[in-house]
Amino acid sequence: MLTQHEFKEAYLDRLKTLKARNIEETSNKDRFEVLVSLLRDIISEKWLNHKLKAKSEQTKQVYYFSVEFLLGRLLESNLMSLHLRDTCQEALADLGIDLHDLIQEEPDAGLGNGGLGRLAACYLDCMAGLGLIGNGCGLRYRYGFFKQEIRDGYQIEHPDDWLKNGSYAWEYRREDDAVKIKFGGNIRVIKNGVVKFIHENFEEINAVPYDVPVLGYHNDVINTLRLFSAEMNLSNEVCNSLDPNHCANALESKHINECITDCLYPDDNTTEGKILRLKQEYFLVSASLQTIIKSHFSAEESLENLSDKVAFHINDTHPTFVIPELMRILMDEHNMNWDEAFKITTKTVSYTNHTVMPEALEKWDVGLVKNLLPRIYMIIEEINARFCKELYEHHNKNVQQITDMAIISNNTIKMAHLAIVGSHKVNGVAKIHTDILKAHTMKDFYEISKQKFTNVTNGIAHRRWLLMVNPLLTDLIISLIGNGFIKRPDELSLLKNYSGDKEVLEELKRIKHINKMYAAKFFKSHYGLTVDPSSIFSAHIKRIHSYKRQSLHALYIMDLYNRLKDNPNLDITPQTFIFGGKSAFSYFKAKKTIKLINTLAEKINNDIAVRDKIKVIFLENYNVSQAELIIPASDVSIQIPTAGHEACGTGNMKFMMNGAITIGTLDGANVEIKNLVGPENIFIFGLKASQVLDYHRFGGYNSYDIYQSDPRVKRILDSLVNGFFKVHHDEFRVHYDAFLKNNDHFFVLKDFASYIDSQNALEKAYKDENKWYQMSLNNIANSGYFAGDRAFAQYATDIWDLDLTDNSLHYWQQSYLNQKKPYSNENFLLN
Repeated sequence: MLTQHEFKEAYLDRLKTLKARNIEETSNKDRFEVLVSLLRDIISEKWLNHKLKAKSEQTKQVYYFSVEFLLGRLLESNLMSLHLRDTCQEALADLGIDLHDLIQEEPDAGLGNGGLGRLAACYLDCMAGLGLIGNGCGLRYRYGFFKQEIRDGYQIEHPDDWLKNGSYAWEYRREDDAVKIKFGGNIRVIKNGVVKFIHENFEEINAVPYDVPVLGYHNDVINTLRLFSAEMNLSNEVCNSLDPNHCANALESKHINECITDCLYPDDNTTEGKILRLKQEYFLVSASLQTIIKSHFSAEESLENLSDKVAFHINDTHPTFVIPELMRILMDEHNMNWDEAFKITTKTVSYTNHTVMPEALEKWDVGLVKNLLPRIYMIIEEINARFCKELYEHHNKNVQQITDMAIISNNTIKMAHLAIVGSHKVNGVAKIHTDILKAHTMKDFYEISKQKFTNVTNGIAHRRWLLMVNPLLTDLIISLIGNGFIKRPDELSLLKNYSGDKEVLEELKRIKHINKMYAAKFFKSHYGLTVDPSSIFSAHIKRIHSYKRQSLHALYIMDLYNRLKDNPNLDITPQTFIFGGKSAFSYFKAKKTIKLINTLAEKINNDIAVRDKIKVIFLENYNVSQAELIIPASDVSIQIPTAGHEACGTGNMKFMMNGAITIGTLDGANVEIKNLVGPENIFIFGLKASQVLDYHRFGGYNSYDIYQSDPRVKRILDSLVNGFFKVHHDEFRVHYDAFLKNNDHFFVLKDFASYIDSQNALEKAYKDENKWYQMSLNNIANSGYFAGDRAFAQYATDIWDLDLTDNSLHYWQQSYLNQKKPYSNENFLLN
């Protein structure tokens, strides 16, 4: 490891080589680029050594397929993993450079949007941190999801030009590993003893890989996130053509095809958008599988033992084309028969489900897939035919049951069904989520293949979400229990011994206040809003969606505002309500929710009578870097989805690990948090999942009854349409109608009174500082279960069949997994 002096000298040498300037002449951008260049040299050597070691040992490798990898910034994380953060900070300080300023120069990588992508990024961190040989497979989006601007309270979408400098600081372009992806055309079948399928008249697109190193923590393990970019090179003949039409057509084709990797989640409300999204999904899996097979197996080597060498894991349904594409490669390129290929495919592929809502499960129109991916459609059709035959002959299913379970029915391909049929394991991501899958969403599949279904509750990269983002808290923890929790986060439980230590609780309070001051400084500099760091910081930061119920939290704030206006002397602890998140392009109601929150913020923050007691802020273009500031500063974690709708959530885990107290419904990981910390250290309210399911199935709920019987609700809802806000009277009509005319599908009004009561109890608890910080410490002490290390031990043993005997994960396998779980074997839906 470099000393401080050696690092400083190396940095100055690289500065001269790269910029040919004195340090006084350089900008922070220059200095950032010099630092990254220096670190790339260190990383490259370790990366190469790790690859050679993995190849010589022939270790089984995991490939994690996901359309999102929400990485955040990597500079500080990489410095920490290399054990160079303090050395670098001190060396740069000697040169008059603040490392924090350079960290701010790095843009958040535009490779994801929400929880799905952050989970994938956390899991890559955990794989490397635990010494697992694993790789991510994704797409290199030129413009990310989008850059959110809030203008007059509305969300405005702009391209996220995070690659405006031409490349990503940490990527390595691998043009020699590029592969061709085929779209369209037709399939010619040759029957000459052996049936051959020849793809003709197709359009071909170049998939160029860009590798991003994923560093393990202090262990010399560096895995790879491989991102593919759609690129087309115009031939010299075209470029030199005298025919302007020929050249123009070629340029148009280049633009259209390279759009495949322009942005994440193109709007699929149009046919063009659907085609683009379908192309994206197939492009990802075909490019990945081709390069994996090429790198692992020579032309002469058999693929019969593929599942012994690799595990392919698909994160939600977007990469489900892994299944038919792997079948195509095995049969068409390696001459396997159907039964061999299908056996290998199912033994190699596993699938994580992330939604319990049937309407959210991905589906594709048969005609679209058939035209764009003709050979893939043939394979899906055959998988479906054989599966339907099995249902009839071996499981005695009737026609209706077979139609319901079929992969293809009513001219639609059901990707979740394909993922289940083509995988050897299917997991939910929280105990209650898995229960719902088994009992409702995937009940028919569970009944015929119980051995496939398992639960792996999500986890987070605690070395980022605790060590990196909250160094003051980390230092306190180390002073109390040592640093063993860095490798074995279950040791955080030792903090329970200090729950009665007033000095520790006082220090915990001091650290929280300092983190709140950092956040308050950010609010002031970016939004011109002054907030009180001694106020309760309540954060509701996540993707904007009706089932996540930002609207419920907004209605609570409106009610609190009304109470303060009615009684200016109302004794409450000042509160700062923090929102953040993006709505999908075409999600009209969610975009109106953003407008509602911002309109509410404008009214409250400019009202002299209340602005010292409550403040509301909406974070523009919320991203990982903002989360790293807000989560350590938050007192309260708002986790209030309609029960039975949130698969798990991981924001709740990050807040908990940083000492925030959860207020939430019994849904997703909230259930397991409650069982770990005890009901006295969390605020639970609202309907249970079983009650929500019963209302959906049997009826019995009328939102208008609540509107008529609860004057608070009537006053708030009327405020949406009666001129209370200085907007057009129909501005929030979509919410008014959703609550009343459409009978409040997500039970916001049904849970409103319970939420108010829970918020009041929370505010009362906060006034007792000793009790509050005991609760906070209890949450931190129980958060080790939600480390991604534990989750990966479960994946490694229960799903991927990895040998852990010479690996850090062996500890988890032998110790932690045998300890008491935050749930028993009961079905949460019945309790």
